[in-house]
Amino acid sequence: MIRLGAHMSIAGGYEKSVERGLSVGCETIQIFSKSNNQWDAPPITEEQAERFKQAVAQSGVGPIFAHTAYLINVGSPEKAVWTRSRSALKTEVERATALGLPFIVHHPGSHKETGEAEGIKRIAEAARWVIDQTPKSKVKILFEIAAGQGACIGHRFEHLAEILEKTGRPERTGICLDTCHLFAAGYDIRTEAAYKKTMAELDRIVGIKRIQAVHLNDSKKELGCRVDRHEHIGQGQIGLEAFRCLLNDKRFANVPMVLETPKDEECTEDKMNLKVLRGLLN
Repeated sequence: MIRLGAHMSIAGGYEKSVERGLSVGCETIQIFSKSNNQWDAPPITEEQAERFKQAVAQSGVGPIFAHTAYLINVGSPEKAVWTRSRSALKTEVERATALGLPFIVHHPGSHKETGEAEGIKRIAEAARWVIDQTPKSKVKILFEIAAGQGACIGHRFEHLAEILEKTGRPERTGICLDTCHLFAAGYDIRTEAAYKKTMAELDRIVGIKRIQAVHLNDSKKELGCRVDRHEHIGQGQIGLEAFRCLLNDKRFANVPMVLETPKDEECTEDKMNLKVLRGLLN
């Protein structure tokens, strides 16, 4: 059964993200385990983790997963940035482990004009190091497809496949599909025929089974724009048919899908988008 949800704030405590999710009808949620635009954060205490785990157990919401901080760039050619990013990615895995999360979603990174091949090599090397440094953890790193802005890596299926291959830890890696990024990168999903064609290509190059989370976002910009601008479901350039196809694709029946659409403080827009999505389910 498809589990739908949204990204939720952890302000006031990790357990508050669960409360907020329940209030808008989430069956699954995504969180940040720390500030998304800072390198450091206080360690998660046992008490914080326990309160969160109890809230999750009582709620029935799940899976709950985290998104890594935006500062991290393990594709960077700058040694200091790469080393700090690698360490920060390890910390993200450790924080997810403490909270009992199954995986984290991670932007592959930018090669900073040094070339995709070198950037992919650095991304894979960092991910492999993080996984090998956290052998007791079961947390997976899910590389998110990119929109393709600037020198960012991951906007081609071939990039994602190569990152997974070079990382070489299939039990601890996977892919997060983002509909806005997918569309912005040039993969059409607006009609049933276009959707089937793109998914066949994805399956051939990466493998549908490697997709373990989905971000549901319409796009403000046109196909192939390589600009990351999220829009409410059905109100952007992608349109409703793509989401109908995705939600009713049995291959994704057990894959959690969360909104990253624009939202207000009361999360009424999340309620609106979830209602639209559930109306597309057969």
